[in-house]
This record gives sequence, structure tokens and C-alpha cells, in this order.
Amino acid sequence: MSVWIHRRPENEVAAEIAAARGPLAGLRLAVKDNVDVAGMPTTAGCPEFAYTPDRDAAAVAALRAAGAVVVGKTNLDQFATGLVGTRSPYGAVPNALRPEFVSGGSSSGSAAAVALGEADIAIGTDTAGSGRVPAAFHGIVGIKPTVGVVGTRGVVPACRSYDCVTVFAADLQLADRAMEAMAAGAPDRPWPSAVALAAPPEPVVAVFDSLAGLDPVWQDAFDRTVAALRERGARIVTVDPEPFLAAARLLYDGALVAERYSAVGEFVDAHADSVDPTVGAIIRGARDIPAHRLVSDLADLERLRARAMDSLRGAHALLAPTAPIHPTIAEVRADPVGVNSKVGTYTNFCNLFDLCAVAVPAGTAGPAQFGVTVFARAFEDAVALDIATLVRNGDKGFPDPVEEAWPLRSAPVRELVVFGAHLRGQPLEHQLTGLGARWAGPVHTAPRYRLGALDTVPPKPAVTRCADGEAGVSIAGERWLLSPAALGDFLSALPAPMQLGSVELDDGTWTTAFGCDPAAAATAKDISDYGGWKPALAAGAV
Repeated sequence: MSVWIHRRPENEVAAEIAAARGPLAGLRLAVKDNVDVAGMPTTAGCPEFAYTPDRDAAAVAALRAAGAVVVGKTNLDQFATGLVGTRSPYGAVPNALRPEFVSGGSSSGSAAAVALGEADIAIGTDTAGSGRVPAAFHGIVGIKPTVGVVGTRGVVPACRSYDCVTVFAADLQLADRAMEAMAAGAPDRPWPSAVALAAPPEPVVAVFDSLAGLDPVWQDAFDRTVAALRERGARIVTVDPEPFLAAARLLYDGALVAERYSAVGEFVDAHADSVDPTVGAIIRGARDIPAHRLVSDLADLERLRARAMDSLRGAHALLAPTAPIHPTIAEVRADPVGVNSKVGTYTNFCNLFDLCAVAVPAGTAGPAQFGVTVFARAFEDAVALDIATLVRNGDKGFPDPVEEAWPLRSAPVRELVVFGAHLRGQPLEHQLTGLGARWAGPVHTAPRYRLGALDTVPPKPAVTRCADGEAGVSIAGERWLLSPAALGDFLSALPAPMQLGSVELDDGTWTTAFGCDPAAAATAKDISDYGGWKPALAAGAV
């Protein structure tokens, strides 16, 4: 198969795997050949364009620092222009499961390498769906993060404003670990102080009220996915697809394609015989677009984005089929532009609207792999990951331990320890989940505290630290993670006599936690001997 453009000698790879250290130690990494690997040619799918960089791209460097070992550089639609995986002088990349069908592109070789077991993880890029479509066609996972949270240094640009570095893996957990490493590199865009760190226990998920171009068998597969998501606790709402699809058309049919000419247009003009005819026609066609058209299309895009985001008000995510069809290589050769455009129906709008996305397998549709994509707002990558997990295996939220969710290692995070009505399953939990807080497991205080029950509705805990020489106990609580802005909002709404302060945990660390005004705590019913709020509730003491 034409998966690889450059492959490192097996003995070199084996030696590096044996010596690897770090959280990704020994994992085999495939790199799309528009992303730099030091000492290996970068072709972007065009031999005449090739150059040999002297340092890794930011994403490659981050993965290598975590222990991953580069196996080689993978084939792609030339200059990352395509969603089919056939536009390459190195040959079309067949689908790993059904060779007469396309692999999907432009990250064709990267997805196929993972699906074939020739790599454990793979770097792709995504401007219009290149990190999601090949994942769907191969039954693997593709994570497309918020634009800019993984640095694009060392990536040959396609449309610089919308390009993302993405990752492929066989399952969500491995893709998450790889994303954690990549996002720890040099980002192009800082995380904001206000960001949701989790989907709520019963998320609201939007779906389009009609799905143009979707084969009836694929429609049935999508309907089954939606029904299963509803059974797992999600509330499903419908939205009009029109502003999303109109924006998708702007990416290639409008003036936004001028960014592709800006990236590699001069090379394409000077090396016409070296460029795939379809790729060349797309890039050269953008050369003479007048500036006023680009300004007009950008204004149209903003209007469409406002309409689309307004339609998603109240929803935590949008769910759509990753692609409406899986074409054969012959079908693409017969109509290379038309089929490619149809494949991108439900992917092109994503980066234009500044959404993050997670593409996951959702069973089969006839003999084909069927995949869906969960979209969420910019920087709500943890929300998309949670709901993708819900789609994939029925877990409500990301599996414990919560630290496995990669955005928590990159976004600004604050801790809050709670002891009573804000515990998971208790009546005020919604005040935390409504702020995008994420449950992070049980904790215990040092044995220096007393626990009381205040006579409020609902009852609230009064946790106070004992003075030296006074008898105290270890109190059970739970840790939640919030963004700094969410913690500030929570504190500003906190009613008297509750307050936030510092509490010592049983491992000797201190963290932010619920406390209580000492005067009010003196009136509380002492339930310290139960060791925690939930045991006291179970015993009827609260």
C-alpha cells in the first residue's frame, strides 16, 4: 500500500523504542508528510517541493519528548488539498479495510498506518476535515482540537487561519494521551480563564433536523447512535443545518480559498507539471480573487457563524455524521471535485466556526465503517471528549481518573473541595456542573477538622479546623476542577454563612475548600463521628 512516503530503518526505530522514556514510551508515531521531522524530507505530497528541516515541528517535538518514536512520514492529498486520499504522485492510499474504497484525506497515510497496525498514533492536519474523515473511514478516533492549542510551527500551511494539527489512534484513551503531549508543546493560542472543563451528567446534544446526501443505510446508523445517546442520559434537540452548510461551501467555492494560494501558490505556478491537476486547479483558481470578495465572504462567514451559534444556544455539543458517503477510488477519479465536496458536507464548517471536534467510530453501515463527530465550542475540548466517550462506550463523562482528559493538562484549572450538598449526586451538584466543573474524585482532610450540619434548605456542611490540642477527625470530601473564572463566579454567588478558604488534606497538601463562618458553625449539629456527609445522610443524622 502507498501509505508511506519515507520510512525509517527498522533497526533505528527498534533501538529508539528500547531506549524510550516517558508517558508515551515506545509508541510508534506516523507523521503526515506536511509536518516536519528533523532530518527527514518534507514533501507535502510533492517531490519537487521537498526540503529537509533541521528541527522537528512543535507537535512532533512534544510527542518525541513524551517517548513516542517516529516510524516515518505518511502519504497525503498533495498540499493537504482534498478529503479523499487520491491526489498524490506517490499513489492513492486505499482504505485499509476495503481497498477499492478511498482512505479519506488529506491525512490518508496517517489514518491508514494506524488502522493497519503499522503505527500506534499518527499526526494529521485538519483544515476542512482531514483529521476526521480518514478516521471515520477506518473506524478509528480522530481528535481535532481548538484551532491553535497545538502549535503549527513546522507545518506546511494549507489555509493558515484554519489549519490544525490532529491525532489518530485506535481508541479515545490513547488519542487523549497523545493530545495531552502535543498540547504541552508551544501553542499558537492561549487558553482563556473561562472554559468548561466537563460536560454535565445529562448533556444537551444538538443534531441537524435534516441530513442532506446521507445514504438511507447511513441514516439508520446515525439514528441508532442518537437513540443510544438519548438512552445514556443525553437530551437531544434539533437545529437547522443551513448556516453550517452555507459556511462549508464558502471554504472552497468562495474567496477563502485565497489562503491556499497564499500558502503555496507561487510554487504551484512555477511547477505546474509537478502538481496534481485537481490540486493545481483549486490553488491556481484562487490567484486572481479580488480582495473585496474575500472581505465580503469573511463578513458572510461571521453572519453565518452568529446564526449557527445562536441555534446551538443551550446545547453543549453538536453531533453529525462525519461524512455522508464513503466513495470508491473509481468514483473519485470519475468526479474528483464533486465527490470530494460531498464528502466534506459535515466537516468543512468546523474550523471556520472555531469549533473543536472528536471523530469516533459508531458501528457499521452495511459493509462500511460508520463514524460520527462531536463538535463543541472553542476551548470546550473536554466537553467534546466527554460526549464522544458517551457515544463510544456509554460512560457518563470521561473515565476516572479524570486527569486522563487532555485539556485539564493545558487549560488553567483551579481545585475546589466540597463536603456536603455539592457532592456528586447531592442537590447542589448542578451549581458546579453548570459552570463546567469536572469531578476529580474523593479526598479526605487531615484529622484536624469537625463537621457540622447547618439547619438550612438544603442542609449544608459546616467544616471547621480544630485548635491545637482539640480532637479532630478526617472528613471525607470530593475534589472538583473549575476554570479560574468559574471559581470566581461560584464564590460571588456563595450565600452566607458559607465561605471558601484553605483546607489541609491527609497527604499534607492544602487546597481551596468549603468552610463556614465560625459563629454559624457553633450552632450546627455535630456529625463529625460519621466521617463525612454521605455516611451521615445514610444514617439519618442529617
